[in-house]
Amino acid sequence: MSAAENGGAAAEVRAAEVQAAADALVAAFAGNRLDDYFGSFTPEATFLFPTTPQRLASLAEYRELWRTWVEQDGFHVLACASTQPLVQVFGETAVFSHHVETLIATHAGEERVHERETIVFHLRAGRWLAVHEHLSAAA
Repeated sequence: MSAAENGGAAAEVRAAEVQAAADALVAAFAGNRLDDYFGSFTPEATFLFPTTPQRLASLAEYRELWRTWVEQDGFHVLACASTQPLVQVFGETAVFSHHVETLIATHAGEERVHERETIVFHLRAGRWLAVHEHLSAAA
């Protein structure tokens, strides 16, 4: 359903705002601007990653996992590109899905990762913040 079919001009504006929030999140991730990246999420955000057996129940858990990746593996994002974006707005909640290609570096070397990602955003105090992120390997 297009933004126009889901509430007209107001939905189109909200869809553009969500896209801008998603673009900022991806750019912060790609640029290793961790304060900006983690600042794109609410404290109670949840996360599902294909490399992690359990759901992360908060932003604090994700920050700790990231710290572990850096300390143990030398994890560093070198680049990240988003393609095939789709924004679906449902009032003050929105679903953003896309394909993402990330170039990472670890002690083992560089690796290019192809994934599909869904991020659920919620409008809080005039700002779209992520409340859930789900990554899966792209086929």
